[in-house]
Amino acid sequence: MTTQLGVLYQELLKAFTSQPSDLQKSGSLLAQLKIGLIDAGLLIPQEGVNPQDLSIAREILEIGAFWSIRTKDIPSFDRYFSQLQTFYNDYSSVLPPSPREFPIRGLNLIRLLTQNRIAEFHTTLESLPLPADSFASNPYISHPINLERWLMEGSYSKVWNAREEAPAEEYKFFVDSLMGTIRNEIAGCEEAAYNSLPIKDAATLLFFRSQPELLSYAQQRGWTVDLSENTITFTQKGEEKVEVPKEKLISANLLYARELEMIV
Repeated sequence: MTTQLGVLYQELLKAFTSQPSDLQKSGSLLAQLKIGLIDAGLLIPQEGVNPQDLSIAREILEIGAFWSIRTKDIPSFDRYFSQLQTFYNDYSSVLPPSPREFPIRGLNLIRLLTQNRIAEFHTTLESLPLPADSFASNPYISHPINLERWLMEGSYSKVWNAREEAPAEEYKFFVDSLMGTIRNEIAGCEEAAYNSLPIKDAATLLFFRSQPELLSYAQQRGWTVDLSENTITFTQKGEEKVEVPKEKLISANLLYARELEMIV
């Protein structure tokens, strides 16, 4: 690895591990480092490459994957994860295990859940380089497995509570995304089942911890809030009125009747 790449790598470590992380600087350094890795033949490794250089290249991409989540850039996470597959799958016998591998694999599993790609979730789970009976002992893998089971069961309160049990901070981003989808589904059911609800009950059903959060959401949905009565009235969609073209229908029926008489 060139001296320049080594310097940029050290700067990235410093920027990303600082408290709080310097995400803007980390992003700039990652962009420079990826160009450097391409020039050095390390982004898509070639035969005969120094394993130590490969290990550093893998770590740069792993930091990029975490950086993508912290900046809420899912397409970027997808790209970093795709690039890491070569290191995780093809060079597992050459490189020492990475402590970031399973946290990142777990994040990818939750990403599939948030996109409702359930079949791909199970395919990816089956292809993990772990025996199935060890999933439960790996918190980064057991977490998305539990989330998927609770989603299928409709145990949304367990999904909500899982946010506080996330094995890494980045996992909370995807759990929040899942809860957003769940909240919209519950809201649709409330609109269909009730005319109105007490604000407190609506907040509980929608997993809001504070009234301002609920009121902001209610505004987005077009609900009517009555703070004096402490109630929320849901927008009644009602049955859509369909204009029936009576004259055209009558004319068509008369024509059809005449044609029948001619046949008879």
